[in-house]
This record gives sequence, structure tokens and C-alpha cells, in this order.
Amino acid sequence: MKYRPWSQDAALVLLASLRDEMGPVLMALQLMQKEFGYVDKASIEIIANFFNTSRAEVHGVLTFYHDLRTTAPTTHEISICVAEACQAVGARVLVQEVKAKFGDETHDGYCFGNCALGPTVMVNGEIIGRATLEKIEQARR
Repeated sequence: MKYRPWSQDAALVLLASLRDEMGPVLMALQLMQKEFGYVDKASIEIIANFFNTSRAEVHGVLTFYHDLRTTAPTTHEISICVAEACQAVGARVLVQEVKAKFGDETHDGYCFGNCALGPTVMVNGEIIGRATLEKIEQARR
């Protein structure tokens, strides 16, 4: 997925669309991530000033939701379910293998509700059931 480069001017234009919303901080953070691929740390102060709230409140919302990120996305995103059903069929070993091979692309802790086909992995938005390192490598291509 292609994202626009982050800039303060572009961020302010996005925030203007939320001016009349109730509780706009989370929506603003989500909008930043949707547009730029991540929430630039400079956005914290911009959002706080724009919506007349504290930087601490914005930072708290940003760090509370694990789907929000403060670094630019990697070329490939790999998310691995480590809920009980997936652990029972080898998810923890798969996490170690995938992190060793792909490093920063890999995130664990998600549940995709695909318990019958565990371990379940999402690669660049595509769900893979009964995931193996080989299936993940194929999906990255």
C-alpha cells in the first residue's frame, strides 16, 4: 500500500475534517495512520493543539491501541496469532522462526478468530491458516 509522506501541512488538512467530531483524538490518530502509514511523533503535539487537549492524553491514546504505530511500516507486515488455540498447534515456535527470518516485519499477539485453522498469520492483510514458514515466504512475494 502506498502512503503519502508525512508533513505538518498535510496533517493539519486531515485534522480539519474532524473539527466538529466528538472525541476526535482516536479518530485523528487513525486518520494519520491511514494517510501516512504511521503516526509521526510530531503529530502528538499537533493533534493536542488542534483539539485543545494535552499531549499526555494524545500520547495515552496512541500507546493504548496496539494497532497504532509510530514508525513507518515495513515493506511487508506479518502478524501472528498467539491465542491459546494457535499456541496449541505451534504458534510460538512459528513466531520464533518468523522473527528470526524477517525481524521487524513480525508482530505477535493478534487473534484473527480463525482458531480451527491455526496457527493463523496475516501477511500484508491476507489471512493464512495452518501457517508455516514456507507459506509466509510465498505470501510475501
